[in-house]
Amino acid sequence: MFIRDKRAIEPVEWGNGLSYRMVVENDRMGFTVCHTVVRAGTKSKLEYSRHLEACYCISGSGRVETADGSVGEDIKPGMLYALDRHDAHFLIADPAGDMVLISVFNPPLRGDERHDLGSDGFSHY
Repeated sequence: MFIRDKRAIEPVEWGNGLSYRMVVENDRMGFTVCHTVVRAGTKSKLEYSRHLEACYCISGSGRVETADGSVGEDIKPGMLYALDRHDAHFLIADPAGDMVLISVFNPPLRGDERHDLGSDGFSHY
């Protein structure tokens, strides 16, 4: 058993916010759990070609949209979205405040991954 306190974890600047990697690959749990902060008013082009991800919103609000923008859903506290097909997507935080998510990845992250949001394509790790 182990116990971690978010306050004791150095956050990773993932591109448009902070990610506190609570459980990582070296923990040998088979998944990663992150406390993810998405900065207010940001729009991130993301795709996980090697990971599946589920995100549960605990505060703030925003939107997740398909890569072509044809399907989008508002995300609010108490809602979960799952990228079960390595979906390319846009993650958009409302300008009124940061959106905070609990993100679960499978397979697990090493813990030091960062996005390259300046590239033409969708950023991935």
